[in-house]
Amino acid sequence: MSAANPGARHFPLLVGMGALSAFFAGIEILVRIDVINRFIVPMPSQVIASFERVIVEEDVVARFWLTFQEAFIAGAMIAIVGISLGILLYRVEILRRATETWVAAMASAPTVLIYPLFLVIFGRSMWTIVMMGFVAGLPPVILKTIEGLAGTRRVLIEVGRSFNLTARQIFTKIMLPSALPTIFVGVRLGLIFTLINVVGVEFLINFGGLGQLINDLAERYDLAGTYASIAFVILVSVFFFVVTEWVEKCLVPER
Repeated sequence: MSAANPGARHFPLLVGMGALSAFFAGIEILVRIDVINRFIVPMPSQVIASFERVIVEEDVVARFWLTFQEAFIAGAMIAIVGISLGILLYRVEILRRATETWVAAMASAPTVLIYPLFLVIFGRSMWTIVMMGFVAGLPPVILKTIEGLAGTRRVLIEVGRSFNLTARQIFTKIMLPSALPTIFVGVRLGLIFTLINVVGVEFLINFGGLGQLINDLAERYDLAGTYASIAFVILVSVFFFVVTEWVEKCLVPER
């Protein structure tokens, strides 16, 4: 079907871009006719026009790179530690029963409020931001890893046993591949929480990156520049999602 109509693959993307363009056009009109206060929300045309100024005058490339590094390190940590802990909790049932509720509660806790503790431990440095992102993004990865492993179809495990596979082989060749799609959902959720906390802590402690840029421009009441810098944060998020999707396609076979 896709060979007969190759344009069908791009249709959802075109619809999404069209809807987004229509949304921004609507905001532009509502601001121009004073339905939306222009001192709170700038016109999208002003935001677009401010991109060049923000890039040239605010050293946005270096700030983007710093935020990217912090989010990447925290993202790698949540993937490695979160998946490992999820596997551990799945295999040790008594440990899972004792801690799974606490992990779920941690996922909904406002962990950004404990940044003063991390400032004391790590100082006003990049590692404070990285560890805040790590703590915030860890629970979804753990929970989704447990969910993915627990959701492996019993018939697949029985087939593996019928071929005399060892417990290790059943885990590595059947359970883990079966759980990968669910695990990647957890990694994506974790990256969302990680990036929110990375930018939020940069904003709070005024330590470099795009979070500090948003804070600086907001204090100068440069609304167009502030919204433009938020767009760069969204760009970081999009980049991570594209990378995780590519990795998932490499690891998870087509079904």
